Amino acid sequence: MQSTMNTHTRPMIHQPNGIDRDALVACIDAITEDASQGMTTWRVSSRWVGGTRSDHRVDGFSIGGRQVRRPFTLKVDEPEELCGTNEFPNPQEYFFSAVNACMMVGYSAVATLMGIRLTMLEIETTGDIDLRGFLGIDDSVTRGCDQLRQTVRIAGEATEEQFAELHRVVLATSPNFDHVTRAVPMKSRLEVVMQDA
Repeated sequence: MQSTMNTHTRPMIHQPNGIDRDALVACIDAITEDASQGMTTWRVSSRWVGGTRSDHRVDGFSIGGRQVRRPFTLKVDEPEELCGTNEFPNPQEYFFSAVNACMMVGYSAVATLMGIRLTMLEIETTGDIDLRGFLGIDDSVTRGCDQLRQTVRIAGEATEEQFAELHRVVLATSPNFDHVTRAVPMKSRLEVVMQDA
């Protein structure tokens, strides 16, 4: 990635993909000079609403030791076929969206640094889940997907070789692609809250 990121020393179009290239370069330079400026913490607080419905609150994140407020609520449900009300996307659909969206940021940002103007970017991610695992019917069946299948469709002002390099860099640097392909360990701690009857 280092060689690709260093291409920002060449004169290029300022905002070829709707990204402020100068701000992106300044961000890279600041974090290169002081690694602590690149330390971020992300948090989502989730609350069960009832049935298969849940709300997931984003209040903000921290970057370089300072808090940034960003209030959002993500609403989640399940299809009627899985005992839900079908009001909102389900966790798998949000999960796939999160992977795709993270990679799209990468394609747009790295393309901007490479001087590539994108005219189309689509990502489709698909996975199969055998519900016998989730429902505890068969312990030999995995609870999640055995594999994910992804297709990236891209077009713009670049050669096939440049697009191949762009794709390589994104796969090597996307946080959510890394989360999925590296199987990040997750520690889960239980707190039982005693409530008045």
